[in-house]
Amino acid sequence: MKTTRSGTRAPAKQDQYTVDVFAVVNGAPVQWRVDTRTTLLEALRDSSGLTGTKRGCDQGACGACTVHVDGARVLSCLMLAAQVDGRQVTTVEGLAGELGMHPMQEAFLRHDAFQCGFCTSGQLMSAVCLLREGRAGSDAEIREYMSGNLCRCGAYPNIVAAVREIADGAGA
Repeated sequence: MKTTRSGTRAPAKQDQYTVDVFAVVNGAPVQWRVDTRTTLLEALRDSSGLTGTKRGCDQGACGACTVHVDGARVLSCLMLAAQVDGRQVTTVEGLAGELGMHPMQEAFLRHDAFQCGFCTSGQLMSAVCLLREGRAGSDAEIREYMSGNLCRCGAYPNIVAAVREIADGAGA
């Protein structure tokens, strides 16, 4: 241990710890060797080049980094990469299927449910889960369960319209 000017002892510098993480991302197996402090967001963007997941606030307040882990929506800026070892991760890049865009992506386009587009990937990921969770009974319910995703441009009415369309079966 080193001694500081005030005479107290400073903790020794910690070693860098790394872990191997094996996951399935967008249907493909991946292996990351990451520092134990690496977030899922950092691993997706920096180690896998999946930049559709956005870094917004880095505090879990904006929802721009929303992804699915084992089918549930999570804020990837708050989850450590090591926590997805052995799990399924889906990013916005994984929503589209072999036949083209996901119906929610198409509905977002039809309803102009984005403006600058920065929040769109997180909005899409939350909207898909919201439907899977059966939480689209009314526009108020859609707004409530999408409230963790912020849009600085104010595209909320169009986002609700897009989710409503898919919930009602018009675009599915």
